[in-house]
Amino acid sequence: MDLKKIFGYEGKTVVITGSASGMSKSATELLLELGAEVYAIDINPIDLPVKKAYQADLSNKEEIDKVIEDLPNKIDALFLCHGIAGYKGKELLVQKVNFYSQKYMTEKLLDRITDHGSVTFISSVGGFGWQQVYPKAVELINLKTWDEAMKWYEEHPKEIESSYVFTKQCLLSYVTYKCMSKEFIDRKIRINAINPGDTTTGLTDDFNKSTSPTGNAEEGAEMIENIFLKSWNGYAAEPKDMGYPMVVVGSDICSYMSGQLIYIDYGLTSSWTSMALLNSNNKSIEEISHESNK
Repeated sequence: MDLKKIFGYEGKTVVITGSASGMSKSATELLLELGAEVYAIDINPIDLPVKKAYQADLSNKEEIDKVIEDLPNKIDALFLCHGIAGYKGKELLVQKVNFYSQKYMTEKLLDRITDHGSVTFISSVGGFGWQQVYPKAVELINLKTWDEAMKWYEEHPKEIESSYVFTKQCLLSYVTYKCMSKEFIDRKIRINAINPGDTTTGLTDDFNKSTSPTGNAEEGAEMIENIFLKSWNGYAAEPKDMGYPMVVVGSDICSYMSGQLIYIDYGLTSSWTSMALLNSNNKSIEEISHESNK
């Protein structure tokens, strides 16, 4: 059995963001091992033997456009993996990096993605309860230009108060909203997202600080442990625990999978949903999801 043939990446053109570290770096290493021709993008230097590496600030439209202009005309798989932690006072930056740049790149590159190609996002368990913001997320999704989106953010400070969480909820909304849309379904382009649980990466300290109300990393780490690990005496994942499954999702192995929001959290969010359903008192699933995420 030829595993490279089963994955279907050998000789294929793959574009991936965030490759300098963490989950995306693990994914990029596996893609290279599987024979893909990888074009990698990150704000930091990339030290992997990819076909071409781009160093760009993906919160900046002009820098994104410059990279897009240089990327190949044919792309078989697109992975959007870049992201930052959410900090008070940096809400707009977080929106641009974690969601809007990813939507923008997807739509700018969609015509280059081959029939039966794939688009895969890294979202987060932080997006759990995305149904609560779906109408607002769709408003944002349906805007046609970068400038319109920036104006929308300016006019909706309440929506972006949650910063990181709102971006991940928007990503999950995007996947569900677009998977059967004409531009994807007519050419059978698959679109999915993975939702990592607590994972140790180079951003861990940033997440710890941003979780703490006082910006204290130690306090934030304890809060994260209480939310994501304590209930099952669990442990944090490693980057490859997320990067490798993501590569599978974008591959030919999952050629019939689209529109899926895949939680990789050792069953934690399923447990939250189960407990909420048992105590739902006839509440809607949207209300249950929202309450479970508190």
